[in-house]
Amino acid sequence: MTPLIQLAEAAAAADQKSAEVTDWAGRLGWVAGLLLFIALVYWLMRQGWKWRGSLQSGLPPLPEVPETPSETTLELSGRYHGSTTAGQWLDRIVAHGLGTRSRAELSLTDAGISVVRPGANDFLIPTAALREARLDKGIAGKVLTEGGLLVVTWEHGGTLIDSGFRSDRAAEHAAWVEAINHLNTARTTEGTAR
Repeated sequence: MTPLIQLAEAAAAADQKSAEVTDWAGRLGWVAGLLLFIALVYWLMRQGWKWRGSLQSGLPPLPEVPETPSETTLELSGRYHGSTTAGQWLDRIVAHGLGTRSRAELSLTDAGISVVRPGANDFLIPTAALREARLDKGIAGKVLTEGGLLVVTWEHGGTLIDSGFRSDRAAEHAAWVEAINHLNTARTTEGTAR
């Protein structure tokens, strides 16, 4: 093949253009169908969330954070990642706003753990309800590195609940685990001594 023929073929290929879109109705139909499908999926997810909340409606209202807090032992600033049924890290609890992820300020006092969440319901985990604390790697849709999540197990309305928190400074988690478990041990020891 001579260079002249190659040059002519290249010029012919450059002159070819893609065909103009003439089927606007078909394209708009596909776009409308896709948007309807996305809206349906969103609606189904929302209905599932509401259904889960109605299934958990037997859970009593959460204790409120006291207006005048007692002396604070520990404080933590970070994120609240949600609550699940204890031992079942995928069974999210959504009743009373426990399923809402948010920023959180935790304070450990004699009354318990105050969870203050901007934009979501604040609540108190009473000292008597605390069961244990541990470091874990995941809870209901949030998986972190090993030990990257502070999980507090507590009882509310006869249900054991795991609540997951992550501090802005992960080194604080160990002190929280020790303090909560010490509170629980002291409470258990005091109860058996009576």
